[in-house]
Amino acid sequence: MERIYLDHAATSPLHPDVIEEILPYMQTVFGNPSSIHSFGRESRRLLDESRAALAESIGAKPSEIIFTSGGTEADNLAIIGTALANKEKGRHIITSEIEHHAVLHACHYLEKQGFQVTYLGVDEEGRISLEELQNALTAETILVTIMYGNNEVGVIQPIAEIGEILKDHQAYFHTDAVQAYGMEEIHVERLNIDFMSVSAHKINGPKGTGFLYAKQGRKFNSLSYGGEQELKRRAGTENVIGAVGLRKAAQLAITSREQRVRQYKQFKDTMLSIFKKQELAFHVNGSLEGLPHLLNIYFPGTNVESLLVNMDLAGIAVSSGSACTAGSIDPSHVLVSMFGKGSERITSSIRISFGLGTTMEEVTRAANETAKIVKRLTA
Repeated sequence: MERIYLDHAATSPLHPDVIEEILPYMQTVFGNPSSIHSFGRESRRLLDESRAALAESIGAKPSEIIFTSGGTEADNLAIIGTALANKEKGRHIITSEIEHHAVLHACHYLEKQGFQVTYLGVDEEGRISLEELQNALTAETILVTIMYGNNEVGVIQPIAEIGEILKDHQAYFHTDAVQAYGMEEIHVERLNIDFMSVSAHKINGPKGTGFLYAKQGRKFNSLSYGGEQELKRRAGTENVIGAVGLRKAAQLAITSREQRVRQYKQFKDTMLSIFKKQELAFHVNGSLEGLPHLLNIYFPGTNVESLLVNMDLAGIAVSSGSACTAGSIDPSHVLVSMFGKGSERITSSIRISFGLGTTMEEVTRAANETAKIVKRLTA
């Protein structure tokens, strides 16, 4: 049976060009970037070149890029690091109810340390209210952390407007851009972003690699102790091969962005038109104007676990939302915030996400198979 992978929002396969890029270095470059001999200098050169390229991709300075193990570490460093370093200015943080758990759990931790966190609700399309954000700001607010594009329903938050609101406030602005980087054109200076998190494995780069953009002059504490790597901001020998892979993946994602956005929108249109042709009852969760590679769909009268199992048996890989809660029976916190705890959407929705290697033929087959399964489960 030919399998179809439609869960690229959870993780994405390595791009062949990324493999080709890093393979020679895996074989020949092994020096510690902190060493002063030629082996170390060779690794340092690759690290510096990768840092510069990634900084350029978001309109930042190379010194503002901190390599991390991925999005979770970047989120933690930005949120917990900022809170601990600025607590003399205040102990109030603002976030949203639909953040990734790397953000929410970091905020929960800070609440146990005596910080106050305001969790903004969202409307039925998943957007926060700028008015509610404005009203939640106080003289004690030191950080606002709102994700760029949601990992479950794809909604894009009003990042530019948030940045404008915070421009003259003491609060730093952090955004988790793990799903948006490579899909959206992002310029951190124009958007007034202070911190931004990125992960390689969402853009066909290697797992275990990411970066945190930290605007020059922004005060935050390191969360790891050891050497003086990353300008004393993140201890530990750098993952040089990971950085090279991330750089290549970013270059490929950015140069192909417009073509991929068009293609993914066509995939969405095709899938939804097939559902309509098959006379399925369904509703899109969120807006079709969100992240182009994400589609979250509610099928009334179905059960998400039965849907996922039956689709897997048919060779189709999709998910119920965040990969970090896979295997959990807990409802999606994103859908709960959007529709309320009593909504059937919480237990009857799946997430479909497109990416490298997805073809129109696969999308068509997956849509028709999904229609058969939904009809069988609701008969």
